Amino acid sequence: MNVVKVNPFLQGKSFTNIIDDVFNRSISDLVGSDYAVTNPSVNITEQNDSFTLDLAAPGLEKKDFNISIEKGQLIISASKENKSEENQVGKWARKEFNFESFRRTFHLSDLINTDHITAEYQNGILSVILPKKEDAKEKASKTIEIK
Repeated sequence: MNVVKVNPFLQGKSFTNIIDDVFNRSISDLVGSDYAVTNPSVNITEQNDSFTLDLAAPGLEKKDFNISIEKGQLIISASKENKSEENQVGKWARKEFNFESFRRTFHLSDLINTDHITAEYQNGILSVILPKKEDAKEKASKTIEIK
């Protein structure tokens, strides 16, 4: 009779499967929450006279956002309390509170005119327009005559 040792945790897994399990994990597996859910995605585009920062935040309202500038950084945060109530005829009732919040911070370049930053929220997208300073805007090309 032969004694065979069995490891129940590695049963049926090859070395390749173990490596895949270790390296194919998301931040949410390590931290305990999903980064993509708690921090909305952002697109930043550059125009001739400004930058536009589009932040995907569906389900929120204008009043839920807080946008501020501190120490050369643009801070966008939001907080919303979701309430759902469920009552049943009988001796018990259940009430659940759920808070959604996020905070994103962006370093502002010296090219940005912080006095004229504007924002609007429409169709689940928060658009923040970051105007450039006059000396940072692209100037029209100029031809230099050779003498």
